[in-house]
Amino acid sequence: MSSAKTVKKKKILVVDDSEMNRSILADMLGDDYEILEACNGLEGIAEIKKHEEEIALMLLDVVMPEMDGFEVLAVMNKGGWIGSIPVIMISAETSSTHVNQAYDMGVTDYISRPFDGKVVRRRVNNTIMLYTKQKMLQGMVTEQILEKEKSSSLMVEILSNIVEFRNGESGLHVLHVRTITEMLLKMLAEKTDKYELNHTRIAMIALASALHDIGKISIDEKILNKPGRLTDEEFAIMKTHAAIGGDMLMNVSDGSEEEMIKVAYEICRWHHERYDGRGYPDRLTGEEIPISAQVVAMADVYDALTSKRVYKPAFPHEKAVEMIMNGECGTFNPLLLECLQDIKEELQKELETHSSRQSTQNEAQSITAELFEKGDMGASDRTLRLLEKERIKYQFFASMSKEIQFEYNVDADMVELTEWGARYLGVEETIMNPCDDERMRQILDKEKMMEIRKKVRKADASNPIVTGAYPLRIGGELRWHKLVVRAMWEGSDEDIHYTGAIGKFVNADEDYKRMDSLEKEAAHDTLTGLFNHKNARKRIEMILSERRDNTYSLILFDLDHFKEANDQYGHLFGDEVLKNVAQKLKDNLRKDDTMARVGGDEFMVFLEHGGNYEGQIERVFQIVTGQYENFKIDVSMGVALVPKDGEDYESLFHAADQALYASKRGGRNQYKLYDSTMEGTLSVLSPMDGEE
Repeated sequence: MSSAKTVKKKKILVVDDSEMNRSILADMLGDDYEILEACNGLEGIAEIKKHEEEIALMLLDVVMPEMDGFEVLAVMNKGGWIGSIPVIMISAETSSTHVNQAYDMGVTDYISRPFDGKVVRRRVNNTIMLYTKQKMLQGMVTEQILEKEKSSSLMVEILSNIVEFRNGESGLHVLHVRTITEMLLKMLAEKTDKYELNHTRIAMIALASALHDIGKISIDEKILNKPGRLTDEEFAIMKTHAAIGGDMLMNVSDGSEEEMIKVAYEICRWHHERYDGRGYPDRLTGEEIPISAQVVAMADVYDALTSKRVYKPAFPHEKAVEMIMNGECGTFNPLLLECLQDIKEELQKELETHSSRQSTQNEAQSITAELFEKGDMGASDRTLRLLEKERIKYQFFASMSKEIQFEYNVDADMVELTEWGARYLGVEETIMNPCDDERMRQILDKEKMMEIRKKVRKADASNPIVTGAYPLRIGGELRWHKLVVRAMWEGSDEDIHYTGAIGKFVNADEDYKRMDSLEKEAAHDTLTGLFNHKNARKRIEMILSERRDNTYSLILFDLDHFKEANDQYGHLFGDEVLKNVAQKLKDNLRKDDTMARVGGDEFMVFLEHGGNYEGQIERVFQIVTGQYENFKIDVSMGVALVPKDGEDYESLFHAADQALYASKRGGRNQYKLYDSTMEGTLSVLSPMDGEE
């Protein structure tokens, strides 16, 4: 008797500060995987430590409190987890800088929100399958790898001898048999230890299955391709192919001692044997038949049933499974019949993936449609509660914001307004064909509406936001409003299509007043858009006066050999290098972090740390180093910590300045944390640089 084992679900860790996102992902993947959840990076790292050997995949957000996604990746790289736990980053951050940094830090895939459920499941399944195969290969010892290489050479020799003798069967038959064999063996290995099916042996049997019918090269084509039923004499000739194939294998390159040849021989000779002893050529029964031949026999029968032959039409998948389970195609191992039942849904999908070239136009679905298309197995109560909560919040904030918020559906050519927005404009909440609607044309000129539509359609994923200022006729008066619109798409990277847009009109007078006030107060550096030194200092001093118990760091850095950029390529190129560094900071740091250009090629960053400050500082260093066109960007960096190195701006700036000089003196292209041994060195910067 076999010792049955419970098939455990693989674990997926979802790290996201939004409970809604975690719940939706749990609904999408919970049927096939066990979902672990963490609401920030620190909790995510704790879950990894707790379940390191069990986590098959991590889904990771970028922007989170305590520790963000990039800091999590830094810890995983340092701890060596990134090599064993694949990471898919899911985020609304779509800038190329974010995406490139994620890949550079070892993520396997990057999915932008809003995400499609089927795309998420496909990429999750593909990633887990890829890493499973990688672990299988890593588990092979050197001798096994060499043995496989020798076996592969033998396979090439065999296949080259038989290729010209192929009969008229579908070219997909060998591929299908191999796929089915591999799937059955993997399920069998999960159910029992009886057959000692490790990864290496499963791969070998699947590879050898390609040779199951090589004996047919000796059969007359008139018999092989006969459209009608074979006579008893013809069937007797056909049955000889099993023994002939086995004999051929034992005589190839004296390969009888090779393990691959032994497995292939078992399959060739005995894949027509049946569990009850009614097969051929040797009338073996039960476990006298090697498991390799038993599995290939079932794979061969299934594909023969579902494929069109000269003597029969193709049966549907369900009918083929039913015939095998009912014993209409001979008797099979009861445990293999259980395996077939377990994989039957996945089996059909897998074979369709290999053989079908039909378009998958309907694959992309919105998250809401994806959640409810399951019918009775719809979204979980938790997700429904969260969705209702979000709906109430959305309606409340929409009414409080006094903004005309809307959603446009391109397929229906329909605009949906919030309750407040519709009341403000004096129209219905749902407007069909807005460009031709008389009420809308009185509010906004049709030409302007067409202009907006054209701009939105031209947007792409790298720049999905469209802005502008337009006059709306409200209560008979023209009032200027600022428009902000985001284009929306659905589908996978290979099949993405435009679905419409979401946006809002904001009273321009109030908006411009706020913008003017902010600009006067901020006083940004005109080249980079970062704070200048004077205003950065004010901001840091305010934070220090109100600071909590968290650790802070003040980072100073400048570009090594920046003069060479100006000398070789000109000052305009040098300005572009500085803007590139500034953009990297803006794209990758939090909005609450203080970033400034102190002067020339010198920059300052002030960070609040909730936990791993060394990881965050290392991340800043990695962010700003790199390449811009032909110029390699290296930096020297000095760091001062609060409260370790002081609690006022002057002492912190002095400490960071001393550490920066120590980095330069130590060889450049590095960063150093301040310590007292650095005192007495020359100053690189003055605290008042850049204030004029």
